[in-house]
Amino acid sequence: MKLAREVRRTATEGAEDAVAMPLQMGLDVFHTQRELQRVVHGKWQRAERQLDAVTEADHKVAQSKQRGRDARGVAQQARRAWHKAEQCFDAAVQTEGVVRRVAIALAVFRPHGGLNDGPWAQEQLREATKPLAGPEWGKIRRLLSDERTLHYLDWLHEQLTEAVKDPRQRETCTHVWHLREAMTDTHGEQRARLASLLVMEQALCHHRWPEWQQAYARVEEILDRVVRASSAVECLNSVVRMHQGRHRHVSQGMLDLKRLYWNCRVFRHGKRKRSCPYELLGLKLPTHDWWTLLHMDPKELEQELLTQEVRV
Repeated sequence: MKLAREVRRTATEGAEDAVAMPLQMGLDVFHTQRELQRVVHGKWQRAERQLDAVTEADHKVAQSKQRGRDARGVAQQARRAWHKAEQCFDAAVQTEGVVRRVAIALAVFRPHGGLNDGPWAQEQLREATKPLAGPEWGKIRRLLSDERTLHYLDWLHEQLTEAVKDPRQRETCTHVWHLREAMTDTHGEQRARLASLLVMEQALCHHRWPEWQQAYARVEEILDRVVRASSAVECLNSVVRMHQGRHRHVSQGMLDLKRLYWNCRVFRHGKRKRSCPYELLGLKLPTHDWWTLLHMDPKELEQELLTQEVRV
């Protein structure tokens, strides 16, 4: 919200003849799905605790019978515990079903392979949230009923319509992309079936539009960019926070040692392949092997670096 206000303020403070671009904010589905998983986890924990209570109640019944005592009271408690456990288990299973329906509604493609859209997704979310009752579902209901949750689908359709004007060509290219993506996650007979469908779709595209590959390239570029930014940030934070948590209990000397190691470590992939951070920063060292540098005399290393600066 604060970011949106600042963008609007910056736009209004610009030149008077500048055209203000419409600003659309969307909610990241990552947080919605994470909140769903939190509730699901709580439901299953409650069911597990109730199953433990059932086990304890059954043990009391068996113990009372073994000792010749009247077991009618503890047996009644055991029946109530079983009834409550069944309710908790049913609630957890129902929650799993809601999660699956929500995941389908928020996906880019529908189960049958067609491109998802706002009205269909909204209807699916409405049906999925009908059985949700209780305070633990309050935040999820608010997130799923917020119109900003499905803004990414509106953006996707706008971008595709602008990239490919012909609706039939646009739909076919989108289906080809979906088949290619689906093949990466399948094996065996399912993969062979998808490969056959892909060949048929490509042949159909070539027959109808000889230059269809140009349109497909534009569609592919757009679909490849359908990544919710916060999801990427959270993935990065999941790694960074782990290191931050470790560094709270690490001495400064160990931090210096880690910094030396990672700055001397050679990248194995990407455009920085076969280079280390020190090399990319232009730091000229006798060697970039961190273990060799660690065993060098600090005074000799300092003198050598000073000599290099004088030569430059």
